[in-house]
Amino acid sequence: MAQDPLILIIRTLGEMYAFLIIMRFLLQMAHADYYNPISQAIARLTNVPVVAISKAVPRIGKFDLSALLYAFAVKLGIIIALLILLGSGFPNILHLFLYAGAGILDTILTIYFWSVLASVIISWVAPGSYHPGPQLIQQITEPVFNLARKVIPPIGGLDLSPIVIFIIIQLIKSQIAPLVI
Repeated sequence: MAQDPLILIIRTLGEMYAFLIIMRFLLQMAHADYYNPISQAIARLTNVPVVAISKAVPRIGKFDLSALLYAFAVKLGIIIALLILLGSGFPNILHLFLYAGAGILDTILTIYFWSVLASVIISWVAPGSYHPGPQLIQQITEPVFNLARKVIPPIGGLDLSPIVIFIIIQLIKSQIAPLVI
């Protein structure tokens, strides 16, 4: 029982840092505005390790996977630290990799779920806002909206693409739920 606060602290701080690294990856994938103050803060907080990894890991086309690889390493570190603190036996290394990969996918889906929801609300409340937060959310979600609009185009001015995105996110999350630690 004495270890519960330590586990909470390690998990919370580790997940917050992994969140920032994954946000950096998603911002790069969406080609979001690098000069946005929020993008700048995320880049500064994750720059040193990601740049070091990017020197060793080649780019695949226009995709820089160094941030994703670093997020994988951080998730793996969190899982190993939690297993050590809990006194549990170590699972197979393949299982550890599977849990870390599922954790990254779960974080990406959670980011997109809340970003899409925020984007929908922002489009009702403050469309065309110049605040850096809504602009960044719009830049992250617009590529996903464009994919969903290819499946269901806007009907009479009503955009149903968020519903498609929510359904897909929930289906994927329900399948990976047993693997998320």
